[in-house]
Order: sequence, then structure tokens, then C-alpha cells
Amino acid sequence: MSKFSLKDLEAIIAAKAADDPQTSWTAKLIAGGPEKIAKKLGEEATETIIAALSEDQASFTAESADLLYHWLVLAHAKGVSVEEVFSELERRTAQSGLAEKASRKAL
Repeated sequence: MSKFSLKDLEAIIAAKAADDPQTSWTAKLIAGGPEKIAKKLGEEATETIIAALSEDQASFTAESADLLYHWLVLAHAKGVSVEEVFSELERRTAQSGLAEKASRKAL
């Protein structure tokens, strides 16, 4: 099993965010702002869904990687760390998924 983690990718994205947008896709996305990144994330989500409905596991794996990458770029642009998201997921696991979902409707 790979030891590569979302935190590793988060660090790579943070380092590349300051690169020249002419030579770095990550820097180009960051330079476009959250709106551009969110649009690309939406495209990747759609592609991941299409791949999930196909019989091609390799395509689903590749699209999932694209989805996670673009989500992390958007999180970086919004100043949200993987650790913050993990903490929120951990908080939510303290109760059932149905109870947690119901509590969000009250907000």
C-alpha cells in the first residue's frame, strides 16, 4: 500500500501554488481564484460520476485522483487544511450519520 497521503499532496500543492502560472497547472488554478477552481472541481466531479457508472475501474481511479487533487487546490485557495476537514469528519463520527445529517438541517 502506498504511503502517499492527502497531507503529502496538500504540501505539494502549497509549494506549487507560488510557481509561475505559465508553467504550473496548480499555480494557474490558484491564480484564477476560487471560482475557476470550483468550476474545474465540478467538472471533475461529473467525470468521476460518469466513470463510476462505467465498467472501467482504471478510469474511475484516475478521475477520483483528479477530483481529490482539484478539491485540495480549492481547499488551499480557501485556506482550509486537510487537518481541519479530518477534524470535522472525526467530530461527525461521534454520532450516527442520520443524526448528524438531521442536526445540519437545524442550522
